[in-house]
Amino acid sequence: MYAVIKTGGKQYKVSEGEFLKVEKLDGEIGDSIEFAEVLMIGGEKTVVGAPHVAGATVTAKIALQGKDKKILVFKSKRRKGTRKLRGHRQHRTVLKIEKISA
Repeated sequence: MYAVIKTGGKQYKVSEGEFLKVEKLDGEIGDSIEFAEVLMIGGEKTVVGAPHVAGATVTAKIALQGKDKKILVFKSKRRKGTRKLRGHRQHRTVLKIEKISA
């Protein structure tokens, strides 16, 4: 069984027992989070919401709070000698999907 959930402005396909990296969510390691914005549930019978599946929830547990890999942002203007190099590390939350209920 799998589900498509929406969090942080993005959609993710999740299954029970898998780990998922999402935008930072409030909470401590070990806290439980429930997603009510379930867009689709698949398996033997597929249910598509309009826009959400009524009564469906996905429960996850916070496995890790931290930062993602560093990305480098390089900007330059041609023929001017102007160059900028900036680094950025996005805050991430790693979730372990515990249960999908329809």
